[in-house]
Amino acid sequence: MATWAALVRRLSQQQTAEVAATTADAFPVVFSAPAKVRASIVIPVHGKLDYTLACLRSLVHTQLPGDVEVIVIDDASPDESGKVLSAIPGLRYHRNASNLGFVGSCNAGAAMARGEYLVFLNNDTTLTPGWLDALLRTFETHPDTGLAGAQLVYPDGRLQESGGIVFSDGSGWNFGRFEDPRHPAYTFVREADYCSGAAIALPRALFERLGGFDERYAPAYYEDTDLAMKVREAGLKVRAQPASVVVHHEGITAGTDTGSGVKAYQVRNQQRFLERWRDVLVRRHPAPTQAAHYAAQHRARARVLVIDATTPMPDRDSGSVRLFELLRLLVDEGCAVTFFPENGLDDGRYTQALRDLGIEAWTHPWLGAIPEWLSKHGPRFQLIIVSRHYILSPLLPLLRRHAPQARIVFDTVDLHHLREQREAEERNDATLLRAAARTRADELALIGNVDRTWVVSPVEKALLADSAPGAVVDVVSNIHRVRGAGPAMAARQGLLFVGGFRHPPNVDAALWLADEILPRIRERRPDITLSLVGSEAPPAVLALGERPGITVHGHVPDLEPLIDAHRFSVAPLRYGAGVKGKINQALAHGLPVVATRCAVEGMGLTHGVDALVADDAEGLAEAILAAYDDEAQWQRLAEGGLANTEREFSPERARATLRGIFNQLR
Repeated sequence: MATWAALVRRLSQQQTAEVAATTADAFPVVFSAPAKVRASIVIPVHGKLDYTLACLRSLVHTQLPGDVEVIVIDDASPDESGKVLSAIPGLRYHRNASNLGFVGSCNAGAAMARGEYLVFLNNDTTLTPGWLDALLRTFETHPDTGLAGAQLVYPDGRLQESGGIVFSDGSGWNFGRFEDPRHPAYTFVREADYCSGAAIALPRALFERLGGFDERYAPAYYEDTDLAMKVREAGLKVRAQPASVVVHHEGITAGTDTGSGVKAYQVRNQQRFLERWRDVLVRRHPAPTQAAHYAAQHRARARVLVIDATTPMPDRDSGSVRLFELLRLLVDEGCAVTFFPENGLDDGRYTQALRDLGIEAWTHPWLGAIPEWLSKHGPRFQLIIVSRHYILSPLLPLLRRHAPQARIVFDTVDLHHLREQREAEERNDATLLRAAARTRADELALIGNVDRTWVVSPVEKALLADSAPGAVVDVVSNIHRVRGAGPAMAARQGLLFVGGFRHPPNVDAALWLADEILPRIRERRPDITLSLVGSEAPPAVLALGERPGITVHGHVPDLEPLIDAHRFSVAPLRYGAGVKGKINQALAHGLPVVATRCAVEGMGLTHGVDALVADDAEGLAEAILAAYDDEAQWQRLAEGGLANTEREFSPERARATLRGIFNQLR
């Protein structure tokens, strides 16, 4: 908290020092005058010139993009605002002929605006770097957003609001008031009932279609809450964006006493708001006695907790891609989703990606000891999904104790014992076979004690039908969105292998490919090369890069350029389990695949239709050589792979399973 609070205090002290300067030339305030405007910042003012200038200087400090215009609506200020503000270069200044109040001034500013987005900003604010980009980004990452609000903080660093709650009696509450803004409950994009008008954004066309701020709330108060209600009535959502941080010197303009002055209209307008929205409030909003955390999630279809070993890193492994897409689906389905990794680590941009998605992601130091966390938070969840048997095993008793109301799902990711058993058989290793038997016993015990089990393929579901006949088992496979066809065959060359090398089957496959398959290919076609891609490659794999025709790339965050550059993806796995994300990814991008039966197991692929399949080195080499220059076959395989992805692995397949579970929740 100390570092964050220090930053906010520094910004506030800077503004405090500047409020003494009441002329524009005390600090060079200059704005651009763009021909094409993306966002129009509308600042209504009535007196308080010192704060207005400090706010404008703060805007300059944040280095606004060149396609942003700044509009100040002077609501008949009694001070020198007109003289000083009208002289600021690039600022669009307008003075009302008479006092219109906050509502009228905002509407007047909106009428002048030329931007795609309107951004309403109080003059008693200090802006932090990146605040506007983050606020507007909400509309891109969440396209159903109609209104986005910044996270408001006090000058001392405490949270003022991360979105607001509207109760059934028309009263409101600033969610998170006086808390630490870095707490996980306030650091993710979340739906809100309203966002305070001190810093909000919405499309200008939507604002106009909704009739702007309702004049019944003039001069001020509840106009922002009413606007949020109209946004939802139009079928869109209101979201709080914590990455957009705005320091709000609350009460500078209107004071804080609801018994006098402009602030007194807050009491009157609550009644007007209640009269306008009574039916909706009674039917859809929480009672004022409900705890804030539950009230803040009252729109949620279900409250879901997801636990895995680590935070998903989609650019590093297939399991992470699947989990990230599952989390995205849960959010899309209207769930309030909480996630924590068993290791408790904040993984930087990967953790932030979850929060940007709308997920309450807990990490240390906030997470603390998991038993204590579950004791405190377990009662609020209706559905708990835990990945991997070794994560669920020690947690299951705690979950049953602290969340007895929740349905518990064991997400196997893949049946680990099946993979271990196949490795033991491939290596003819009795020790590994005994370890696989122990894993099998552990997994079956968990399956027998949870409410549902998820596997990734019909093959694994059929296996459990025999070994765990009473279990409720769903197929929730990999989830991939079809990107579509890439470059034509003639623009591609070489072979691509992708796989995280922390996974033993991938190490074995890469070595087998380099030792036995590729030499057979290059003996007849020395122009065919191989690219090996994957993180955490062991020395034996790294050494392959010294061989002619082989390039070891290591971890590649963005695979699309490599996928588009290669002619075939190869997946010569000799053992393993589950559905292979490396194959899904290639097929979803229109890259034909040559693989073993083990690699394509449970994927619904047919040899010669949407993949080429062989199980020995000679067969794999021959398949590649025969198809390498066959453009008609290559095109047929590419189109078949895209169709397979859409049919078997689209988000809609998983969505149907999730909806079935939601319908059974208490």
